[in-house]
Amino acid sequence: MALFFGAVLLALLAGAHAEIPGCKIRITSEALELVKQEGLRFLEQELETITIPDLSGREGPFYYNISDVKVTELQLSSSELHFQPQQELTLQITNASFGLRFQRQLLYWFLYDGGYIDASAEGVSIRTGLQLSQDLAGRMKVSDVSCLASVSRMHTAFEGTFKRLYEFFSTFITSGIRFLLNQQICPVLFHAGTVLLNSLLDTVPVRSPVDELVGIDYSLLKDPVVSSSNLDMEFRGAFFPLAEGNWSLLNRAVEPQLQEQERMVYVAFSEFFFDSAMESYFRAGALKLSLVGDKVPHDLDMLLRATYFGSIFLSPAVMNSPLKVELYATTPPRCTIKPSGTTISVTASLTIALVPPNQLEVQLSSMVMDLGLSAKMALQGKALRIKLDLHKFRIYSNQSALESLALIPLQAPLKTMLQLGVMPLLNERTWRGVQIPIPEGIDFVHEVVTNHAGFLTIGADLFFAKGLREVIDKNQPAAPKEP
Repeated sequence: MALFFGAVLLALLAGAHAEIPGCKIRITSEALELVKQEGLRFLEQELETITIPDLSGREGPFYYNISDVKVTELQLSSSELHFQPQQELTLQITNASFGLRFQRQLLYWFLYDGGYIDASAEGVSIRTGLQLSQDLAGRMKVSDVSCLASVSRMHTAFEGTFKRLYEFFSTFITSGIRFLLNQQICPVLFHAGTVLLNSLLDTVPVRSPVDELVGIDYSLLKDPVVSSSNLDMEFRGAFFPLAEGNWSLLNRAVEPQLQEQERMVYVAFSEFFFDSAMESYFRAGALKLSLVGDKVPHDLDMLLRATYFGSIFLSPAVMNSPLKVELYATTPPRCTIKPSGTTISVTASLTIALVPPNQLEVQLSSMVMDLGLSAKMALQGKALRIKLDLHKFRIYSNQSALESLALIPLQAPLKTMLQLGVMPLLNERTWRGVQIPIPEGIDFVHEVVTNHAGFLTIGADLFFAKGLREVIDKNQPAAPKEP
């Protein structure tokens, strides 16, 4: 009994400390037909490389040798790809056929015959399963491949002078080739799964730079979970400053949920995903802007000088000095996702000063700005892109209410400065986007964004922009050079 309660306590503690994913991806059964068709093209190319050992021996007075056996044609007409709980993707091929061509050599006493023979392997059945898991780096891998393969029957077309002699022991020859073919199918599939497909999965970003300041961690938090209708993956989904590689933000956001089934793929992001990005840029010192001299919009320059110079005594030399407008976030911005939309709240400090040449700055004013940005998400190709709009703006003084009243005339021009001078810079960066953790060569199309309380989901269909063979060949490690 004590052991039972101890096990329950450990399970509860483990669940209490489980990390909440910032990003989830679901591949539904709607995607399987597309994946199957691309996978079969790749599989045909692999099976065509089957190498069958030579077959030689003696049967009565006949000495024979069968060599240079090659697959010339494949027909994988009947196939089915499906999810197999718990962690497996299974491909079943039935009633397939292989076209073969091999060289024959026959010696009967002092008589010799040689040439090529066409043959066919029919009733070929293949069942292979890909076991999916996470590796030590947090990347999804094919950890094992199960395989069963069988060839029901072989047919050969012997011709020439010794046609009847070949037909005499053709059963022996075809049985041997059939046995060897059975032995070669599964090794090819094992290599295709554990080596070639894993080289494709290596193209999924795990912990990689986004730009020169910030990186993103897409490591899996646990093994992929396979049900009869879905493949679900949970990712950390956290940004980090590159200068602080071990830094991480504690995820206190709502865990994103995926319930939909209608589209090929669904991607979910929690508020934490975006909060970690903004805090990372904040810690990297990127959320600040300084405009000096000609960089300050002309109309704003004139308004600021008219506002302050009437109430502050300054020497003419100082009054004609270049103006400096400095804006920086005082705390990391925060994201709020609601069914009605996504907003980002920013609190910033705005300082206005004069910068006389070879003299200390003369501060004219310092104020606080509260900004509300609306964010629209889009998934294009394999990049999550964001467009920001300024919809809320307020300035006030942190010194006195009277000074806050004096700032009212600046409200409109400062808002215009943000809309014309700052927002395009932000959108230039956010619209470049960040890659979603899917392999190279696969893109999203026809995406639809849906907001929920605390997270958003994007449903889309898949599109193979590049074939599996092209991507795998590109990412195969180079063969070692011979000394």
